[in-house]
Amino acid sequence: MAKMTAAQAAVLVMEKEGVTQAFGVPGAAINPLYSALRKQGTIAHILARHVEGASHMAEGYTRAVAGNIGVCIGTSGPAGTDMITGLYSASADSIPILCITGQAPRARIYKEDFQAVDIESISKPVTKWSVTVREPGQVPQVFQQAFHIMRSGRPGPVLIDLPFDVQMAQIEFDIDTYEPLKPYKPAATRAQIEKAISMLNEAERPLIVAGGGIINADAADLLVRFAEATGVPVIPTLMAWGAIPDDHPLMAGMCGLQTSHRYGNATMLASDFVLGIGNRWANRHTGSVEVYTKGRKFVHVDIEPTQIGRVFTPDFGIVSDAKAALELFVEVAEEMKAKGQLPDRGGWAGECRQRKKTMLRKTNFADVPMKPQRVYQCMNNNFSHDTCYVSTIGLSQIAAAQFLHVYNPRHWINCGQAGPLGWTISAALGVRAADPTRKIVALSGDYDFQFMIEELAVGAQFKLPYIHIVVNNSYLGLIRQSQRGFEMDYCVQLGFDNLNAGPDAGIEASYGVDHMKVVEGLGCKGIRVYKQAEMQPAIQRAEQLMAEYGVPVVIEVMLERVTNIAMGTEIDAINEFEPLAEGLEDAPTAVAAAMLD
Repeated sequence: MAKMTAAQAAVLVMEKEGVTQAFGVPGAAINPLYSALRKQGTIAHILARHVEGASHMAEGYTRAVAGNIGVCIGTSGPAGTDMITGLYSASADSIPILCITGQAPRARIYKEDFQAVDIESISKPVTKWSVTVREPGQVPQVFQQAFHIMRSGRPGPVLIDLPFDVQMAQIEFDIDTYEPLKPYKPAATRAQIEKAISMLNEAERPLIVAGGGIINADAADLLVRFAEATGVPVIPTLMAWGAIPDDHPLMAGMCGLQTSHRYGNATMLASDFVLGIGNRWANRHTGSVEVYTKGRKFVHVDIEPTQIGRVFTPDFGIVSDAKAALELFVEVAEEMKAKGQLPDRGGWAGECRQRKKTMLRKTNFADVPMKPQRVYQCMNNNFSHDTCYVSTIGLSQIAAAQFLHVYNPRHWINCGQAGPLGWTISAALGVRAADPTRKIVALSGDYDFQFMIEELAVGAQFKLPYIHIVVNNSYLGLIRQSQRGFEMDYCVQLGFDNLNAGPDAGIEASYGVDHMKVVEGLGCKGIRVYKQAEMQPAIQRAEQLMAEYGVPVVIEVMLERVTNIAMGTEIDAINEFEPLAEGLEDAPTAVAAAMLD
């Protein structure tokens, strides 16, 4: 067998497992692995400006394309702790990424060596598996097991910690006979699916709640086939937005406390049965269990056995990969439909469509400075159906979910549970690295944008162009809104009089950070917008600049300082702070305007 360093064996295994791209920051304790990467030359590498940024790039890379596994690499000590946020984010949303860290030599572990930290223990709560490899000969099998674990059952991240002397040690390894391990995926039985459909058939007003597991399983097409076969409307969770196109007649809207539609909540409350597939009953989707479950029965399908009954006990639970379950759901439903054994859902689906047409929020505001609602109306008017949106947290994300439209799976790239500020830029770069041709529009509030703004330099250096819309109200807007209940507006203002503002500066002079100067200093292009008439020319100019320079282009929209976005504590108690639409003229880009009679 061939002799090589353990680090070289690790690179060869990653290559056999399909890895072609990595993100990271080199350091002394991980240089042997970087040497092997350089020597092999088959795995491209993008240099991040912050190791947390590298972990979020890996997330974006995984989330963008089915089958991808993003890889992030850092040195010992703080590199690993910096990537904990990315591991948490990936773990929470069932996203497989491989985090590789360097480590002090084995003899120096637990002796307070420079940058020697027990990253294995630190990362265990936010990974499927975390391991410090203590024997060089185990490196190939540890990497093999890592990919097997990431792909099996509920997907998730793994951390491999490599002591310096383990990386450097010579081992014998035969890569020519290496084969990836077949991942384990639980699958529903036909009897289980038949029982679930029989319960569905007994209901008068059933819904399908589609979760992120459908996206992870690459099963959106099966979801749509099943919905069409049964005629049952679909409520996607935020993590599954795009699994059924927004303009599909059976797309009934999103439900929840924040990232939801008025018609989605109303339809959920009107239902009497819910079939959840690949979802986790997250609290921002459900609100209280009492309100969410009252008057309706539930079937829950999930890949993770301990997820069944975690939030509330369903009437029937099925442990299954979403794709395996949906293949059977489609098979059984289409057989029953051919035999005339499925009830007609036309009346119920029509009620859902009527709500979708009439229960709208107003977007057609003419105010200057702009209201955020009008920004999303402008985005709907100027971005095509194949646009992929990337966002993470804040009023900007909540309003996006209420007003934007998504038509394809993996075209809403969102950090669902963790919601770390600063995620958006890095994730968008990861999406671009995964798909050089996709139309990518990232969306941030000013604070999310400032958190890891340095990663824009990565887009400039590695020619990773995309459009980044920054809605700037110079506030921690979501926290300011939540502080209303405490009758305060405390430590959430980002505005200050920027002493470098010129005499011709507009309202941005008092908004604090001059994002345009920072963006340009990082090698990217920036455009500032003050009113809605400037949005279309700005977007057209951004597309020209991307084509010419191949770098990210930031469009900063100066908003009014205070806008409260609709949200509440229960799905039947949402506070609407702005006027509601009285007709489609108040919400001219609502999907109902284009799809309904």
